[in-house]
This record gives sequence, structure tokens and C-alpha cells, in this order.
Amino acid sequence: MGKDKLRRFAENLTFGCMIQPEFEEIFNRDHPLKGRWNEDFFHNDKPIVLELGCGKGEYTIALAQRDPERNYIGIDIKGARMWRGAKTATESGMTNVAFVRTRIEFINSFFGEGEIAEIWITFPDPQLKTRRAKKRLTAPLFLERYAQMLAQDGAINLKTDSQHLFAYTSAVIDHFSLPCEVANDDIYGSGYADEVLSVKTAYEQMFLERGLPITYTRFSLGGKRSFEWFDWEGDDVLEKDNEEARL
Repeated sequence: MGKDKLRRFAENLTFGCMIQPEFEEIFNRDHPLKGRWNEDFFHNDKPIVLELGCGKGEYTIALAQRDPERNYIGIDIKGARMWRGAKTATESGMTNVAFVRTRIEFINSFFGEGEIAEIWITFPDPQLKTRRAKKRLTAPLFLERYAQMLAQDGAINLKTDSQHLFAYTSAVIDHFSLPCEVANDDIYGSGYADEVLSVKTAYEQMFLERGLPITYTRFSLGGKRSFEWFDWEGDDVLEKDNEEARL
């Protein structure tokens, strides 16, 4: 492990905005902050917004700066990346920002019923192999996790360069008849991107330089709590295309 990474890990331990639980603290058990983020961490009653897979925390920081009337929490497992966001928040004296180092699969150990007002998913791994489809952050299994902690009218925002993940998410929304406010397949080309959507992560800047369109979907769960698995025909098409490419 490089010295710079070790330095960042050590500095992460000094940041008051960084939560780094041990595996044993959250596996099949609740973290002490679950259901108590407003009371015990932020010390206010403002709505809480999550960014899943926050990376360096660019979106978490940008959203928190633009909207001090909300609290923002970035979730990721990569501590060396999250260091950048946590350091910025600390040096800027931001009191409405937190970062949690954990796997997204464990988020229900951290947040109680209706505790989260909104979720952002920014440039996640699209998990293009069909056998990994259940790991997509808009797959039914994850929607069930979100349903346990998202407020009744809470929105889920997906921003991605992956046309496949964009199409898959649209199929999930259609399959479960979920309320969908926006499904735009090129936010910059269409002129849809506003000040918030124009915030660019390091990954997004790279995708734009390659000429890839950036998509945006905003939907809610409509009070639905259970989401059964279903096979999407778009994955079959992708698998067939990949197989033909290998021949």
C-alpha cells in the first residue's frame, strides 16, 4: 500500500465528519446512529440526503454547499477516495456533511424508517454482466433496501453515462409502475442540466471528454415496499452482442 494512501487513512481518523465502523459493528446489527442522525450527529431536524457510491465526495460537497437547509451523507467503501470530500468538509467547516465508509449492502444498518429524504446515485458501476445484475444499485433488491429508509415522498436520482443502466432502470420503473419525474438520455445535449445536474464528478468529466452522453433519471417508490426479481430482455440482448463480439 502506498504511503499517500496510508497517510489518507490516518487522516480520515481525525475527521469528525467521517464514520468508519468495523464489520462486526454493522453485520446483522444496527449502528448506534441508526434513526438518530438528526439528534446525535447533525443536531438539527433538517432532511437528510444520501449519495451512494460517493467516490471523492464531489456531489455530496457540492449539494451541501448549495443547500445548507439539508444534511448530506456520502456512502462509499473506498476510504482513500472519500478522504478528499471529508478533508474539504473539515477545512471548510461544513456542519451539514458526513461520510460513511461502508458497503452499500449494509446501509439499512445505518438508517431508520423514513429517515432519508432523498437518494443520489452518481455514476455507479453498471454491472453489465447479467450474472451481476442483482448488484445494480437500481435493482429490485436495492429498491427494497431504499424502501425501508426513504421517506414516503422521497426521490431517487440516478446520473450515469451507461445507456444500459439507464435503460435497465427505466425497465424497472415500468415493471413496478413507479412514479417517474424525469428520464433524460442526454442532459447536456438536450439542455436539461441545471446548476445541480451540472456538478461534475471526476468520472463524469472523463466520460464527457470521451463524448459519452450523460443520462439522468428521477423516480420514487410510490409507497411500494416489496420488489420481486425479474429478468430483463435487455440483458439477453447485451449477452448476445458480447458473445457475437467474442466469435
